[in-house]
Amino acid sequence: MNLLQAIILGIIQGLTEFLPISSTGHLRIIPALLGWSDPGAAFTAVIQFGTLVAVLLYFRRDIFSITSAVIKGIVYKNLFYNRDAQMGWMIAAGTVPIVFFGLLLKHQIETSFRSLYIISGSLIVLAVILMIAEAITKRKIARGEHLKSLDDLTWKEVIAVGFWQSVALIPGSSRSGTTITGGLLVGMNRETAARFSFLLSLPSVFAAGVLEIIKERRELFSPQIGAENVLIATIVSGFVGYASIAFLLNYLKSHTTYLFIIYRIVVGFGLLYLLYSGMLSPL
Repeated sequence: MNLLQAIILGIIQGLTEFLPISSTGHLRIIPALLGWSDPGAAFTAVIQFGTLVAVLLYFRRDIFSITSAVIKGIVYKNLFYNRDAQMGWMIAAGTVPIVFFGLLLKHQIETSFRSLYIISGSLIVLAVILMIAEAITKRKIARGEHLKSLDDLTWKEVIAVGFWQSVALIPGSSRSGTTITGGLLVGMNRETAARFSFLLSLPSVFAAGVLEIIKERRELFSPQIGAENVLIATIVSGFVGYASIAFLLNYLKSHTTYLFIIYRIVVGFGLLYLLYSGMLSPL
């Protein structure tokens, strides 16, 4: 890996981490198209620290309120004394599914799941499911039904979205895409689904990054990748990721996710064509 590749991979991570089009998939597809080596699951997990910092900065007021409320609840032995404290514990509960399945399927996630066939299938199938969720949401809006905000969420709905987040362990799925899909299916409006998606991602992204640094530090800091390239890609992903968050939240205030659905389907079938024609190798 050289500096230019690190910068490009950082831009890809920042752009695609929050848009529902799969950062892991694009970090696998684009290097393959350019003839580069697969940067690997460890590299992908670590440079997510940049986008993690972007979420922390963008939602700093919400995160401060939730964190301080959780700490006060523990100190005063009243864990759910207000909505912010309850939301903190809800996020923790919603993180359990992805931790469980992440540990259970860790080997597959780092090896066979990175097949471009699986990525293309994830892009297409989950785009169709998101399309169904959009159709359900549009019918609710047409009937004048109330769509849920963060204050309306129950434990059952949060845990359901947590299971949808665990689907994002499959490359090509998109963490924001699966959680937005889950959010729409439990009755959230689009902006709330995206906002909750970003907040829910914080614990799992942090844990995955720390785990990969500890486990794969020799590979990450080897001459083939290089510590400086990991650092540059992480910084670039943070700056680009912050802009992506702002764009998506503003976009979903008045638009559907159909733009991303069409993009996923086109990329998925395009990838299948390249694989069947022999222009790309699946692994």
